[in-house]
Amino acid sequence: MNLFASARDIDIEAFAALCAKQVNAADYPHSARIENRVVIYHAQTLRQASTDNRLALLAELHHSLSQGPGVLVVQGAYPDTTVVDRHSAVFEAILADEAKHGAAADHFAKAGANGRIWNSLQKAAERSPQSFIEYYANPLLGLIAESWLGPSFQATAQVNVVRPGGQAQQPHRDYHLGFQTEEVAARFPLPLHVLSQYLTLQGAVAHTDMPLESGPTLLLPFSQQYALGYLAWRDSRFIEYFSEHAVQLPLKKGDLLFFNPALFHAAGSNRTTDFHRMANLLQMSSAFGKPMESIDRDAMMLSVYPALVQSLERGEMDEVSVQSVVAMTADGYSFPTNLDTDPPLNGLAPQTGQQLMIEALQARWPLKRFSDAVTRLREKRRP
Repeated sequence: MNLFASARDIDIEAFAALCAKQVNAADYPHSARIENRVVIYHAQTLRQASTDNRLALLAELHHSLSQGPGVLVVQGAYPDTTVVDRHSAVFEAILADEAKHGAAADHFAKAGANGRIWNSLQKAAERSPQSFIEYYANPLLGLIAESWLGPSFQATAQVNVVRPGGQAQQPHRDYHLGFQTEEVAARFPLPLHVLSQYLTLQGAVAHTDMPLESGPTLLLPFSQQYALGYLAWRDSRFIEYFSEHAVQLPLKKGDLLFFNPALFHAAGSNRTTDFHRMANLLQMSSAFGKPMESIDRDAMMLSVYPALVQSLERGEMDEVSVQSVVAMTADGYSFPTNLDTDPPLNGLAPQTGQQLMIEALQARWPLKRFSDAVTRLREKRRP
């Protein structure tokens, strides 16, 4: 295969051969079952396995997203679904506020066809820190992200509400190269096409039950393994193959869906007359890549910190929960920075926002002291 390729090189028969592969259940000893060639896990099994043999579990999850079907579901990730309901109420308030300013643009769908909140992560943290904390204290989000991206991943999120009658999206691949034109994608050598899928992980928290008639995400298992997929997903032959072979799984409120961003997928049509399907779409980015959204991490840290301190003092959170919230809030990577003003004095890399936040929480710094430290960290990293 040439180092550079174009749409002239795509091969529907090679694609179909990959997508016809079957899942070997023996590769996923912690799974509950295989359904429609998707690996299904029970949340409690993952929680226990992450304590017993975390590295083996991380390897299994990674395999499911790379050599496996490219998609997994975690059932019952939020056993107390009132946590999800409270965060849904936060999203509804944000949607109501933003509706006053007109319909937002959307990915792969007409503007206004769905309800959409860009940067739901920061907006929710600032509107309701307590709800943010209890929602993102779930360690399974970080477990799955780490299995694909390693530590210091960067989280962003967007809410999508598909209204009754909402139409299916066009099948596609996601960020990075999935958000470039075919002509731009062709300028990247093929090893970068493969690398692109290892820089992000797509996920979703189901905020409502998602019966099949409501249009849960259409998925094409193993399609992430086709090296030319970023050049192929707009081709009519591949769209037709997707429409004939994609699968859907019903979800319950509080379930998680995670998939390789190179997996061919599309939101389904909501064929109901009265049901609004809501999901919080999580995009986890590698520390080595650029996230899709610009987020004010300093503002999030300062918004969440007082509520975190209160939760700790009331004995409501353990160390794992705190680490989970901090991972979704603060920057976990030292770079880029200004090494003249932010040198690596105690190792190979300067202090991160996550390290600063953990230090402050452990010592129960007053908010003013923490705020001053955040300001100093920001100033040190300026050019």
